[in-house]
Order: sequence, then structure tokens, then C-alpha cells
Amino acid sequence: MLAVGRGREPPLDALFADYVRRCTWPIRLVEVQPRPTLAPDRRKDAEAALLLAAVPSGAVVVALDERGRDHSSGELAQRLGMWRDQGRRGAAFLIGGPDGLAEAALAAADLHLAFGRQTWPHRLVRVMLAEQLYRATTILGGHPYHRA
Repeated sequence: MLAVGRGREPPLDALFADYVRRCTWPIRLVEVQPRPTLAPDRRKDAEAALLLAAVPSGAVVVALDERGRDHSSGELAQRLGMWRDQGRRGAAFLIGGPDGLAEAALAAADLHLAFGRQTWPHRLVRVMLAEQLYRATTILGGHPYHRA
């Protein structure tokens, strides 16, 4: 999970850590922070460059974007399972800053994923994504956590 900004909200950080702990897949959070003095367009480009530089070699790139495809939890689990079965070396989920992801980050993505059409706080998106990754492992493993 690659995100712009720093998590500094103890309740959200604790919830994120709880889902990371539960998940049988390794979840690593890499936070990037460009210089805050850049103009908004240049800052977005700088964020994209930092995010893309942190993508592990061979990883699937997933851009979280409100204009992306809205998957059900089961559909997301199936897609992650397919990538795993194809031997992909993990997935890098890109979470942009307040202005979203730059075109370079969107163009590099194998999938544009939305958590609905609403705009969510970026630190909350981390928690939502960690929960969905945990849920995907339970779906693929036949665990009763997912009851849909």
C-alpha cells in the first residue's frame, strides 16, 4: 500500500494495524511526502513520481480513484486471487493526496478501483483497503468472516 501523507490519527492507525495483523497476506504501508511548497499540479506530479518509484518490481498496480471501477468484495477477492494464481509478485495500491492521483499514476495502473463514488478521507481509505484485503483473504480461504 503506497500512500501520500503521514498517518497521525491514533484511532485510525489502530484500526489499520488491527486489519494488517489479521491479514494472512503481508501488508506494508509506504508513505511518501513531496515538498509542500510545490504548486498543486506540480505536487500531484511529484506525488505520482514518488509513488511509482516505490512500486515493487513485478507488482500489479492498483490506483484508488473515485472514477475507477466499483468492485464488490467478492469480485475484488477473485481478481486478487487470479493475480496470485498467475504468479504476480504482489499488488501495489496507490492512494493519492488531497488532489487525487496524477495522470502518470493512473496511466501506470493495471486497475482503477473505486470505493463508491463518494470522496473519502485518505487516511480512512487506508483502513477501508486494509479491511478489504483482509476480507479477500477470508473469501479466498472459505472463512465465514464474509457473509454476503
